[in-house]
Amino acid sequence: MSDPVETSAPALVELSDAHVVHKARSGGLFTRDRVYALTGADLTIAPGETIGVVGESGCGKSTLAKVLVGVERPTRGTVSFRGRDLWAMPAGERRKAVGGSTGMIFQDPSTALNRRLTVRQILRDPLDVHDRGTRAQREERVRELMSLVGLPRALADALPGQLSGGQRQRVAIARALALDPDLVVADEPTSALDVSVRAQILNLLLDLKERLGLALVFVSHDIQTVRRMSDRVITMYLGRIVEESPAALVTDRARHPYTRALFSATPGLLDPIDPIPLTGPVPSATRPPSGCPFRTRCWKADGTCAEEMPGFSAASAPAHRFRCHHPVREDESTRDLVHRRDAMEAP
Repeated sequence: MSDPVETSAPALVELSDAHVVHKARSGGLFTRDRVYALTGADLTIAPGETIGVVGESGCGKSTLAKVLVGVERPTRGTVSFRGRDLWAMPAGERRKAVGGSTGMIFQDPSTALNRRLTVRQILRDPLDVHDRGTRAQREERVRELMSLVGLPRALADALPGQLSGGQRQRVAIARALALDPDLVVADEPTSALDVSVRAQILNLLLDLKERLGLALVFVSHDIQTVRRMSDRVITMYLGRIVEESPAALVTDRARHPYTRALFSATPGLLDPIDPIPLTGPVPSATRPPSGCPFRTRCWKADGTCAEEMPGFSAASAPAHRFRCHHPVREDESTRDLVHRRDAMEAP
């Protein structure tokens, strides 16, 4: 396996061969299956950059997000924060490093916020836990956070149940920013919101990222939004990172067949194309296929794909790598790829 893609700035967070394996109860009372939630993840995040993470449900996106912010400990591999192994730190130091320098925005603000606490209490809680400032300074910070995310001061004493979905997510964003983090991980931050407010929240995140100089990891099913928001795009399949590409190249110069299929399914309105069909369901994470996990749904798969998991190969563009024995040609547009597939399947 090749080294992770290098970036010009020193790494803020770096994953090296990170694995997460869960034990899930199966048919028998004393039998437990292993769920391979994350396998061999290598990823480097530089200060100030935005990384988008895409893939179908169950591909490991949320597990990757939790590992990045120290919520979940990898079964194997390392998570380094500013060059130090996060899980080799004493527990107190780890909580201080992670809690004070990272923030996470969860998918559903209705469940992410304590419904018994007011907005003021929710935003002050991280400051209280980490003993930041005096009581008066904490109250001032709460007012700053509400202003930062566009919440009226009159809502400070409101409960989450009295807010709209967009307002609740703004509270969740403000809470993630309370301790001036360097990294914010947003896990499907708009999927539980009405379409009418999604754009507002996305624009808010982009504005905050620029104003505060945040590194942002944006996990989403909305593939075109990920492309527009990100510097780099990570494609995940069945717990593995299968491609890492500059966002500007991911639509029409991605090399992995799965990435091309994903982006063909959500084309731009001005240049629509037929999607590349993926036959069959995503395989079980408890019994992943041998070799390349995508081979059971890939039109390019052969015997080699069944026998051997491909290592990373570098594309011609910097910071672009992929894992595939039979990659799509770099000069082949997605439209041409769709036409070629249609021709192959025609009687």
